[in-house]
Amino acid sequence: MKLKLCCPIAIIDLETTGTNLATDRIVELAIVKIEVDGARQVKRKLINPQMPIPKGASDVHGITNEMVKDAPIFKQVANEVRQFLEGCDLGGYNSNRFDIPLLVEEFLRAGQTFTVDGRKMIDVQRVFHMMEQRTLSAAYKFYCQKTLEGAHGAEADALATWEILLAQVERYPDLGLTIEDICKFCGEEEMVDFARRFVITDCKEVFNFGKHKGRPVEEVFRQEPQYYDLMMRGDVPLHTKQKLTEIMNRTLLKKV
Repeated sequence: MKLKLCCPIAIIDLETTGTNLATDRIVELAIVKIEVDGARQVKRKLINPQMPIPKGASDVHGITNEMVKDAPIFKQVANEVRQFLEGCDLGGYNSNRFDIPLLVEEFLRAGQTFTVDGRKMIDVQRVFHMMEQRTLSAAYKFYCQKTLEGAHGAEADALATWEILLAQVERYPDLGLTIEDICKFCGEEEMVDFARRFVITDCKEVFNFGKHKGRPVEEVFRQEPQYYDLMMRGDVPLHTKQKLTEIMNRTLLKKV
């Protein structure tokens, strides 16, 4: 293994009821944890999403309502999963925009504190798209010369993603040999919330949608504080609401 790890990295893959961060839920969770010495641990769980799994989702990942009816809900496994991820950088395939944001949503629903602050987040899809522009199965075939058996099974996808990352390090010397090197190569996005409702402009959080798009969030809250209440009542991801509250509290303190 040429990739140099300064701390463990957890490769995460989720199968879910859908793709909406605010309303969809996890039905299967797999984490492949790679220690600094290369040792590997795998944690895989079926999760009862407490909502019906749409047929379209089951057609993709093969997980049905019958399969998860006796499985634990996320809240019951949240502490175990959080401890497993303790001290790890995070990785996956399209994980920065989907798997990690949805996992954070589930932690928040469960009342668990889980932060990505201080963690490197490596998205293998981003490297792949920068270099080759393909899908996960094609990436596995391209980099590893293997056919991805069990595609859309969380454990198979997570293991394949780890193998792809190792192959990418071999193929592209410019990536470097550490997670930090790869993040620098890909460009680390300065992110406020996972749903990208806000962006950073001139060191300020700025709305990235709606009637206030382009305006600093603090400025809007000072002039139109009821907009905060409107968003908190809306169908908005919990992580976005958490960041909204942080900004609102900071705005109120500046008034004192």
